[in-house]
Amino acid sequence: MTDDNQKEEVFSFNRNFPLPPGMVEEVVPGVRRVVCNNPSPFTFTGTVSYIVGRGEVALIDPGPDDEAHANALLEAVRGERVTHIFVTHTHIDHSPNTPRLKAATRAIVYADGNPLISRRVAAGGPRTSEGGGDTTFQADVKLLDGQTVTGKDWALQAISTPGHASNHMVFAWVGRNILFSGDHVMGWSTSIVSPPDGSMHDYMQSLEKLLCRDEDLYFCGHGPEVRDAKAYVSYLKRHRIARENSILRRLAKGPADIPTIVRASYIGIDPRLVSGAQRSVFAHLEDLVARKLVATDGEPGINSVYRLVAVLA
Repeated sequence: MTDDNQKEEVFSFNRNFPLPPGMVEEVVPGVRRVVCNNPSPFTFTGTVSYIVGRGEVALIDPGPDDEAHANALLEAVRGERVTHIFVTHTHIDHSPNTPRLKAATRAIVYADGNPLISRRVAAGGPRTSEGGGDTTFQADVKLLDGQTVTGKDWALQAISTPGHASNHMVFAWVGRNILFSGDHVMGWSTSIVSPPDGSMHDYMQSLEKLLCRDEDLYFCGHGPEVRDAKAYVSYLKRHRIARENSILRRLAKGPADIPTIVRASYIGIDPRLVSGAQRSVFAHLEDLVARKLVATDGEPGINSVYRLVAVLA
């Protein structure tokens, strides 16, 4: 899911991703991808599911509750055996197709062992990719950070990367310089970090964690792959620091609520993305309050008014 639509000259996103929904594409030996037909401002062209290996394969991120996408994945592996299903996180655009594919393949399902804190959804409001989680999801194997799962001709190491979601994991193909990054790192846009499930502190820590690793080719939950990924992750980190500084500069002019901060910080934003921008600003403010750089009355909330308590250098 996306956070904002920063100008291309400021942030080098890659939105060149012409793969049609339902078609299978082998992008490097041993990695195939299929895009679900669930495009939106938050999912780009749709959720990308990955097939790892040949003959006896793993699926990564079965996608939303979508029978056509499940059928496309099963067609892509016709004549092969799906032995493992991995889920990066339990948002409704990534995990709900899991039971359908598990029933069809009898594969073992692997995911983070941490429970999802379901996001708040307004009473009567729709459940969307950026609001609400897949609370019915069940993993057969709850993975630990650093745990490696081995298949016929592949091995995937699970790396805990909370931030975008509390139970987000990425998966590194051991010995292949490849990492399946889910929604934590995407080439087409930044990721939403939305409290209470999302945490900006955790997100920044998870970026730092990836910078300490060797993988430099990322396959993402939405959009195209990221090459020279470590440089890109460094860019994401700088972008978040710049966003934080923008919030602090606005608060230096006086107390403000989140819509006011968004209008000052997200110039020219697509109106469809305003709610996501507000959630990400909330995540920054929650972190800034915890660090005692910003204050508000009571617990930080989406409707709170925030004020600066630290002097900017």
